[in-house]
Amino acid sequence: MDYKKAGVDIEAGYKSVELMKKYVKETLRPEVMGGLGGFSGAFSLAAIKNMENPVLLSGTDGCGTKVKLAFLMDKHDTIGIDCVAMCVNDVACAGGEPLFFLDYIACGKNYPEKIATIVKGVAEGCKQAGAALIGGETAEHPGLMPEDEYDLAGFAVGVVDEKDLITGENIKPGDVLVGIASSGVHSNGFSLVRKVFEMTKESLDTYYDELGTTLGEALIAPTRIYVRALKEVKNAGVTVKGCSHITGGGFYENIPRMLPEGIQAVVEKDSYEVPAIFKLLQKTGNIEDQMMYNTYNMGLGMILAVDPADVEKTMEAVKAAGDTPYVVGRCEAGEKGVVLC
Repeated sequence: MDYKKAGVDIEAGYKSVELMKKYVKETLRPEVMGGLGGFSGAFSLAAIKNMENPVLLSGTDGCGTKVKLAFLMDKHDTIGIDCVAMCVNDVACAGGEPLFFLDYIACGKNYPEKIATIVKGVAEGCKQAGAALIGGETAEHPGLMPEDEYDLAGFAVGVVDEKDLITGENIKPGDVLVGIASSGVHSNGFSLVRKVFEMTKESLDTYYDELGTTLGEALIAPTRIYVRALKEVKNAGVTVKGCSHITGGGFYENIPRMLPEGIQAVVEKDSYEVPAIFKLLQKTGNIEDQMMYNTYNMGLGMILAVDPADVEKTMEAVKAAGDTPYVVGRCEAGEKGVVLC
């Protein structure tokens, strides 16, 4: 008896690392010390010494049951982008710059080419965020997970000067809400998605005119990363008063998280076009409006609160980053929360 016969292939692990090295290398920043394969990732903090009071930010998350879609479609090159996005968007939401990222893949069986493809997506997400992929772990779990399945999670660390932290504490009545378009369902609410749509190859390969693509391709579209957009807004001289990453819990849970007491956010639902995938999901599943806005991003992945005088600069900066902004509402005096009208 040996470890391989017990279900863990150490040689496959070595091969996975070799295959992923070229993708990891593309993400490295000057601050990275050492190479892939050490017991820890080393990252120099020399570059942040010029900050008055540097504050470290962190975010950790996974892709939820969206990975089931990757299994069914046998498409593993973008799920890593989702994993990175879920972490770095939270860091950016506080005004931070993501510095580095680590991933964790648990699998029933280590197929080196598949693992390398997953990490390729992680590296792509890191490149979009400007973060270095400085380490990770691939854990083979025979007997705990089916051989052809895996789970993916990650951890990001970023930094911000304390004076630039986005806290929401200075939001006041009259401030404007600017939403930034999502790329689709992102990585939340897939347990409901999988109840609404039949999760078969035939169903996922079905082309819908209103989507302009197949159902599967529309659903698996990777989560948008907003790091560059937030950076462009900051570089434009705009002080973002509040920022909400619209993830699980949709509008009702996430928007209030950026609000101080005595302020409510008013979002106008007809201020932008809700993407077709959400309309199809709602119609097919006969889902009520409140449930949709309490589960999904409904086409807005990030919502910023800014002073009315800064709206135009904010819109132009977001566009310069390659994203699409909308003025979607305002802040008013009232009980802390969100009102959709």
